Amino acid sequence: MHSMEREALLYERLSDGRVRCHVCQWQCTINPGKVGVCRVRENCNGSLISLNYGEVSSVAVDPIEKKPLFHFHPGSSVFSLGGWGCNFHCIHCQNWEIACTGLPETSRYLPPDEAVGLALQYGCAGIAWTYNEPSIWFEYTLDMARLARGHGLYTVYVTNGYLSAEALDEIGPWLDVWRVDIKGFSDAAYERLAKVNRWKGILEVAERAKAKWNMHVEVVTNVIPTINDDDEQLRSIARWMVESLGPSTPWHVTRFFPMHHLQDVDPTPSKTLHRAVEIGRSEGLRFVYAGNISGISEDTVCYSCGNVAVRRSGYSTDVVGLDNGRCRKCGADLNFRVAQRLRHE
Repeated sequence: MHSMEREALLYERLSDGRVRCHVCQWQCTINPGKVGVCRVRENCNGSLISLNYGEVSSVAVDPIEKKPLFHFHPGSSVFSLGGWGCNFHCIHCQNWEIACTGLPETSRYLPPDEAVGLALQYGCAGIAWTYNEPSIWFEYTLDMARLARGHGLYTVYVTNGYLSAEALDEIGPWLDVWRVDIKGFSDAAYERLAKVNRWKGILEVAERAKAKWNMHVEVVTNVIPTINDDDEQLRSIARWMVESLGPSTPWHVTRFFPMHHLQDVDPTPSKTLHRAVEIGRSEGLRFVYAGNISGISEDTVCYSCGNVAVRRSGYSTDVVGLDNGRCRKCGADLNFRVAQRLRHE
């Protein structure tokens, strides 16, 4: 076994040398010598081996707003790591060069302790697993999340949300943020975009992340003409968020650009995003942000008194009216997680 290979944490042995992986909702049954949907978990002689432990494709120091996360430690820097592969094969993948591939020969190995050391060295407040799907990097992210917590760093999953409830409960104590994509709200949308037909589990795991583990949750929907831009789907996403995650959950509706295998659909018109923002607000969401587009304010405005709490321009952030997550003017709870200032008496 190479340094980057580890026995998987969550799987069961079946008859005839087969195994079943429990990391994500595919629950792949894998024959000897074969890999699961993600291509980075292999059945080696009846044991499930993670092939990608510590194998990184991308390392960067990003503003937290780039994830996008607007209500979590605004203005902080986050050490951002990407791996290889994915458990979805989305036709519009933005990072297809690293997600739609197996493990290349040129990959770089970065042990968890070194990654945490780099995050601290670069003055980051936390670590995010992003760029590709972090759940298929499960053992690595879990080890690093434990280390990060010990060093006072926050932890972020930027995810398609297909992690299993079992795996969520394993990493739950060490994970601060569930930044989840909701790609649509119909079988047709998920089938077309990601070839996924059982997508409702994504909603259940997001609810569990918040209710059971008190994670900060923000939702992103990349609004794609003809696929998920109809009023019914947008309204359904907003309604689910209000009812299941709470009306102060931030929703980022972002502009689609032709990408990967979805080149025949035009970029999202700005009027569509304006409408998505209006739909979200009309359903009762207090914080709806339009991304990848100019001309729509991304400031956080208090829903109660109209005071500007956080001003944003591009990725520059100015916290102007916030006190411990509340509106400085009227005291309304704006659902922010902010750094607790440590007092050394």
